[in-house]
Amino acid sequence: MGHPFQIKSDCPCNTIVLNGTVSAIIEFQKTEKTEGNKVKNIEHLISQMTLEEKASLSSGLNFWYLKGIKRLGIPSIMVTDGPHGLRKQAGDADHIGLSKSVPATCFPTASALAATWNRDLIYQVGVALGEECQEEKVAVILGPGANIKRSPLCGRNFEYFSEDPYLTGEMGKSHINGVQSQGIGTSLKHYTVNNQEFRRMVIDAIVDERALREIYLAGYEIAIKEAQPWTVMCAYNRVNGTYASDNKYLMRDILKDEWGHEGLVVTDWGAMNERVDAIIAGTELEMPGAPNGNDDKIVAAVQSGELDEAVLNSAVERILTLIFKAEETLSEDFVYDRQAHHALARRVAGEGVVLLKNEDSILPLQENSKVALIGRFAKEPRYQGAGSSLINPSQLDNLYDEIVNLVGGENITFAPGYTVTGDQPDESLIQEAVDVASTAEVVVICAGLTDLYEVEGLDRENLNLPPGHGALIYRIAQNHSKVVVVLSNGSPVEMPWVDDVTGIVEGYLGGQAGAGAMADILYGVTNPSGKLAETFPLKLEDNPSHHYFPQGPATVEYRESVFVGYRYYDSVGQDVLFPFGYGLSYTTFEYSDLKLGQHQLSDQETLRVSFKLKNTGFVAGKEIVQLYVRDTESTAFRPDKELKGFAKVDLAPGEESEVVIDLGPRAFAYYNVDLKDWHVESGTFEILVGASSQDIRLNASVEITSTQSAAPAVHADRDKLAAYYDFPKGQPISQADFEALLGKSVPKNQGTQKGEYTLNTPVGDMRESFIGRQLINMMNKQISKMIAGMEDTPTAMLMEVMIKELPLRGMLMMGDGPLNREMLDALLVMINGEFFKGFGALIKAVCNK
Repeated sequence: MGHPFQIKSDCPCNTIVLNGTVSAIIEFQKTEKTEGNKVKNIEHLISQMTLEEKASLSSGLNFWYLKGIKRLGIPSIMVTDGPHGLRKQAGDADHIGLSKSVPATCFPTASALAATWNRDLIYQVGVALGEECQEEKVAVILGPGANIKRSPLCGRNFEYFSEDPYLTGEMGKSHINGVQSQGIGTSLKHYTVNNQEFRRMVIDAIVDERALREIYLAGYEIAIKEAQPWTVMCAYNRVNGTYASDNKYLMRDILKDEWGHEGLVVTDWGAMNERVDAIIAGTELEMPGAPNGNDDKIVAAVQSGELDEAVLNSAVERILTLIFKAEETLSEDFVYDRQAHHALARRVAGEGVVLLKNEDSILPLQENSKVALIGRFAKEPRYQGAGSSLINPSQLDNLYDEIVNLVGGENITFAPGYTVTGDQPDESLIQEAVDVASTAEVVVICAGLTDLYEVEGLDRENLNLPPGHGALIYRIAQNHSKVVVVLSNGSPVEMPWVDDVTGIVEGYLGGQAGAGAMADILYGVTNPSGKLAETFPLKLEDNPSHHYFPQGPATVEYRESVFVGYRYYDSVGQDVLFPFGYGLSYTTFEYSDLKLGQHQLSDQETLRVSFKLKNTGFVAGKEIVQLYVRDTESTAFRPDKELKGFAKVDLAPGEESEVVIDLGPRAFAYYNVDLKDWHVESGTFEILVGASSQDIRLNASVEITSTQSAAPAVHADRDKLAAYYDFPKGQPISQADFEALLGKSVPKNQGTQKGEYTLNTPVGDMRESFIGRQLINMMNKQISKMIAGMEDTPTAMLMEVMIKELPLRGMLMMGDGPLNREMLDALLVMINGEFFKGFGALIKAVCNK
């Protein structure tokens, strides 16, 4: 028998234990470091500041730097984009990738990292990111992203971990603990309910309290409590009517008071709505620095009594704590090992590869097999997403070269198969590929989504591959019996050709070393051990959010409530392409001997679950075992099952190991909106252990007795919430049923008309106004100049959509631009039709500038 592998799971927080030693998570050290007693003397420093100096610290110096105060010895520190690599810009600053960044290791994106299900490995990535920040004198790297994959269409899903909040939280806390072990801060983002890119700066996410707590906040909760990120980044959007930056319920009541977050809240760039409301709500730092008059607003609010100076002092204290913690780390020079980081990136990418199909054991390939490598991605890899996370890789592997390096080039042929964009099938390229494939024993097609399909700021329109990629797969499969498709994409795709090919390998966006990792997988150097952290539906229409995504122009309604991802598919019996938690191996595993520490317990006790796992194949391999909990009969509506524990176990051929997972009360609880607390009901719960959400190998039952007060009967009203107790398969939830769940009417989902425009109205919505149209035309011309030579690129697409969806107040984010807040207020009056009144105010504002 192998060594026992144990997980303690008092949801929402887990600790992995190997032989009684903490392995995967190094506990965050809450003791503050000091330099010259600065941290100890923060209160004294604050007492020496003028009101204006305090207010000044609450906004950035410029795009990437915080302000300092020289006379008090307070330095200015730098933050930069992440999250899967360091994006420190070498030239002029921007948030969307116009200026080139310094070379850095491009690790796999979050969708690939989550597919590893490996806490320790994600921790190591965090350590490496922290080291690179040290070398570049960066105090905080902006990430990781913990938004839930509500829909596979979200254009930024490649930056997020999972559709499941527990897995999201476990990956997020590992990432944070790794980075911060190096004395570098993180920024857990985008808090919260930011699950689409369409109108992300103004959309109002309407979500019920149970879904908010159980799905959209739970991942953040785990990461906050178990890792204490130095910063949390608030999202652009509104949540139930209030902008995230101003949302006291989210920022202060939950984040600070309930969860005990010790760091600060920083806005996403340009996400600040009302500055005084925000600082009262608990949003300490506005980024970037801009001539918007917000510092002056803080001063005026304190002087008028609207803002208690103690609240401002508290915000400044959190900001100074961050600055001095970072200053101590960055006071010493550091040089990271570039080759070691590249090797780590390769290892991580390999563990994130998911083997989806392996008919007739076509994989691994034999070294002497004649292989046709088809697809432009084989030589021009798609390895990361586009937008603010765009990394300038320190080096970049491609699959063709890596295979040649591994097995030699004598038996390897190549054809591109499709154009760079792949937007239309190219018959000449397809025919060339068919001819090359005809001489091979096995065909490996490299396909996926091009960078134009997954772009920050834009959601996908469908789950299709580019037409050129799909057509290539069909034609090759018609002409060859041994076809393996290798996918490069940041989120799920439909596969109408799934039955026509022999093998499918999901590589996700594997980073700069992903191609080398894929070569290792294809030829058996590495045994695939990744599993899906998201469901791949058969078709888009099967997704539970399909009827309400992305909606707009004003609101998006989360009518599916807690039935997100596998929680929906498994509850209603919806067939899927590949289920959550699914992934194959080159070996096989046997699950046995499930034992419960006790079969009856109270909701104050911990349940110990143990079982045995054996490698019954002929090669070493790693299996991701998953533990789900099912409430067999609840007075509240609940999903069929929910993930509450997992472990990744490495076993030699024939080796057997015991896996132990401890389940605390939260593993059995739902959020009771009347009690305003997590509630465990008395009754029978099933413990389900398996290889995916739909491949349950072992099960047992436990009786739990609740010590909590019973929930009021109103929320057990099956008639009132009938649609949620018997959730419809493939059918939308009506507005009336959603309002019954919310307990109130939903806001009107309509745009703003001329005369009612505000600073939060997107510029592109102001076409009814003559002045608005002139503004739009002026901004479009400016954007055209900026993206000249970059047409039909992800950056150009992001810039173009940003102009349409940027709220008017966002114009103040343009650094040293011509406008200030007073001038923008005057311009708004003109746009709303009061030309002369607004023009007079504009002249006055210009004179006062």
